[in-house]
Amino acid sequence: MTMKIPVTLLTGFLGAGKTTLLNRLLHDPAAGRIAVVVNEFGAAGLDHDLIESAAEDVVLMPAGCICCTIRGDLSKTLARLLVRRAMGELRFDRLVIETTGLADPAPIHHTLLVDPVLAADYQLDGTVTVVDTLLGLSTLDRHAEAQAQVAMADRIVLSKGDLAEPAMVAALQTRLDRLNPGAKRIIADKGAVPSGMLFGLCAMRRAITQDQALDWLAAPAPDPLAGLSGMALPTAAKIDLAAPSHHARDDRITTAAITLDAPIAPDLFDLWLDTLIALRGPDILRMKGIVHIQGLPTPFVFHGVQHIFEPPVALDHWPAGDQTSRIVVIARDIAQQDLAASLAMLNGADERQDVDARDIDAKDIDA
Repeated sequence: MTMKIPVTLLTGFLGAGKTTLLNRLLHDPAAGRIAVVVNEFGAAGLDHDLIESAAEDVVLMPAGCICCTIRGDLSKTLARLLVRRAMGELRFDRLVIETTGLADPAPIHHTLLVDPVLAADYQLDGTVTVVDTLLGLSTLDRHAEAQAQVAMADRIVLSKGDLAEPAMVAALQTRLDRLNPGAKRIIADKGAVPSGMLFGLCAMRRAITQDQALDWLAAPAPDPLAGLSGMALPTAAKIDLAAPSHHARDDRITTAAITLDAPIAPDLFDLWLDTLIALRGPDILRMKGIVHIQGLPTPFVFHGVQHIFEPPVALDHWPAGDQTSRIVVIARDIAQQDLAASLAMLNGADERQDVDARDIDAKDIDA
């Protein structure tokens, strides 16, 4: 089976430092051969002017925001890259797509999955979001796009950390905890980070280990001795909600996670997922999980953005006896109690927590 080309989405608000990070990455021999698609915003090609000429395989998009032209220009550009690679004109092992500061990463994710030509050769490897340490708090206050970029990140790079006061860095870290507690963070050193910290972020591959999968979910590894003392907690659904924020704008972003000790009935899982997507699909910024289904010997991982999901992947390298399911949902404009009620639906053993579509307030449903 031919390995797909891993794709990294590099996002971040205007001026956050994406291009600086990209330039440093392209000059790092350890990063390997990288093809880059740089999205220009407007006819002037702002990002193009900042890309150094030493980067040979930089492909510039036509003018216009990538999230507006994605169905045409991006697909054609990535397809041309495949042709040039097959003909030997370009040699690259991975692809980095740098979005404009105002872009929503979701449409790019959708294109990589639904375009039949691209889906056969490209695989999303992860989303890296750059956050300006100096201006990050005010940017998150003022711009919903910046919040969405943080919420969808697999990894967050803090730029300009050497210029910020420790108290400012601490305040920003607290804010990021609210928006995306699961994404690991790196403080860039004058725009540079080790390339290995930006790649291999996705768990959608069969060869992944338990530790790697749990790290992807930001979930602690299970204690192999848990329960042997006779003091184990009863089987139940444990739902964790991100702590409330004093920043009113952050209240639009809700993060919730559920842990289920017993395997989930397949019909129940399908009903829950179908119901949530049907009612609130556009508001699901991201959903991911490791799920044990009744009757299956090993778990599978799943990952989706809004209503588009990658094909689930069964995990072969999984220790016997661990049947815990873990699911994380990051949503926008969904009340915490509604998101918690939806997740509680998966705990079929506890009828008090069962919910159906009627439990979600009709006013919150996106028409």
